Amino acid sequence: MPKIAITGKGGVGKTTLTALLSYVYARRGQDVIAIDADPAGNLGLAFGLPAHLDAALKPIAEMEDLIYERTGAQKGTIGGVFRLNPKVDDIPDTFSLRHRGVRLLRLGTVRAGGAGCLCPENALLKALVTHLLLRRNQTLILDMEAGVEHLGRGTASAVDAFIIVVEPGLRSLGTAEQIRHLASEIGIKRFYLVANKVRGPEDETFVRQHVADLPLLGSLPFSLTAVAADQGGSAVFDQAPELVAAAERIADRLAAM
Repeated sequence: MPKIAITGKGGVGKTTLTALLSYVYARRGQDVIAIDADPAGNLGLAFGLPAHLDAALKPIAEMEDLIYERTGAQKGTIGGVFRLNPKVDDIPDTFSLRHRGVRLLRLGTVRAGGAGCLCPENALLKALVTHLLLRRNQTLILDMEAGVEHLGRGTASAVDAFIIVVEPGLRSLGTAEQIRHLASEIGIKRFYLVANKVRGPEDETFVRQHVADLPLLGSLPFSLTAVAADQGGSAVFDQAPELVAAAERIADRLAAM
């Protein structure tokens, strides 16, 4: 079962790609869990979740009682002793939501002390991501912010594909290089690009010319129907069949690599 991490500059469409690939793999009969690890937390909206269900999908990082229970940390204290390897194996099934054949789980982010802080919230999230990558036999798609905060050296080898979503523009491609540098430092080796909002062959050529040493898995065409789906709160895969077809080709290329 593939383990895929998707990242990129804010607004490039990584959440759209996460929703599309999740839908494609679920339609192929795979057991899929999609992880919302971006602080913006918009993956539920890309799946067309009704507002009340999206609101109910609470980030794990904000579940204080769970964090203190599992880590043994003391409420109201700074520092102190807590478990670095808390029990997390039941969290994906207990706190996720199944929708359209995909299990959705929202991680959230550590809001105090920085993403690398030695704190109970970070310990729980790191342990959870390690469990999801190393110990669960299911297709995992991780929607991340433009960084590697939720990954570590111990889990890097379990990532089958680290996909950086880009737009055909210099700022987006520059961010892709920065992300690759960060990911390389923790041992990620399998990098791929997906170009989004592509208007034609010239945009693909632009991406290939400026990041020639990263393989381009495929591209998602610029789609007004995708924009309308976002504005209307609909699932992108219901409104934009051309994007679903592109995601199918990306999944096929991943399988062939």
